[in-house]
Amino acid sequence: MNNNQLFDGILIFVQVVKSGGFGAAAQTLGHSSSHVSKEVIKLESRLGLRLLNRTTRSVALTPEGEAYFQQCEQLVIDAQSALSLVTQNDEIPRGALKISCPIGFSHDHLKPVIAKYMQQYPNVSLEWDVSDKRIDVIGDGFDLAVRAAPTLDESSLICKRIYSCPTYIVASKSYISKYGKPYHPRELVNHNAICYSNLKMPGRWEFEKQGEKPFSVDVKQRIKCNNGHMELAMVKAGLGICRLPEFFMGDALTNDDIEVLFADYTHPTVNVYVIYPSRKHLSPKVRRFIDMLSEELTVS
Repeated sequence: MNNNQLFDGILIFVQVVKSGGFGAAAQTLGHSSSHVSKEVIKLESRLGLRLLNRTTRSVALTPEGEAYFQQCEQLVIDAQSALSLVTQNDEIPRGALKISCPIGFSHDHLKPVIAKYMQQYPNVSLEWDVSDKRIDVIGDGFDLAVRAAPTLDESSLICKRIYSCPTYIVASKSYISKYGKPYHPRELVNHNAICYSNLKMPGRWEFEKQGEKPFSVDVKQRIKCNNGHMELAMVKAGLGICRLPEFFMGDALTNDDIEVLFADYTHPTVNVYVIYPSRKHLSPKVRRFIDMLSEELTVS
């Protein structure tokens, strides 16, 4: 038998047996009775044995047909199970979901979303990479990534904004007491700055004020760090001035030990995006997670 014909006729044969005849099988499969009969005859011919004893009213399996049917029925079941794992016809999220999210945003915003998702979809297992480092979504095998930035570089990936917040330049009262308070952004060149190292230009801070021309300041990068929570901890320790998104700040903005500088300047917006390879053929586990992020988080 040609291997290309190995599975030809098996689905029809199984349906004939389960339906109890060619006519009933033809109705289920949407074929004519003659087509169903011919396909079974072709199958028997390729196998070189009779699978069914036919009468005018019914069909019955031969001993060889009985053994063959049991194996073929399992093949059909296995094929249907495999299909349900990858097709969107199965709307129940299942399988392993691999995601990457920033540390600070994961801690303060994603934890409750992920907890709700995992409780709602028990057939999903989670691989959660909590990291601020750059990743290759496709090359590293992620289903999606969550990333924060003022804007994202052009990419073939799909990007959906799920959250926005302002950034603030902050210093501790202890730092101001020791080094003085800068009243204009250009004075930052004389101060110690704590800079987020994952940015392309961590030491260049942009400023804008209504009615004035935007400008930038190259701050003195005394400390560079790739984690917002650690930056905030160093601010609280009085080690320098830092620019941080609001989602890193938590209760620090209402803490008497922390002061927001340059309040009369625009606070730049940081957007948080969910990034994934394609809108087409999204598995239910990915689609439902993206939907839940959009529902639970607020885009201003």
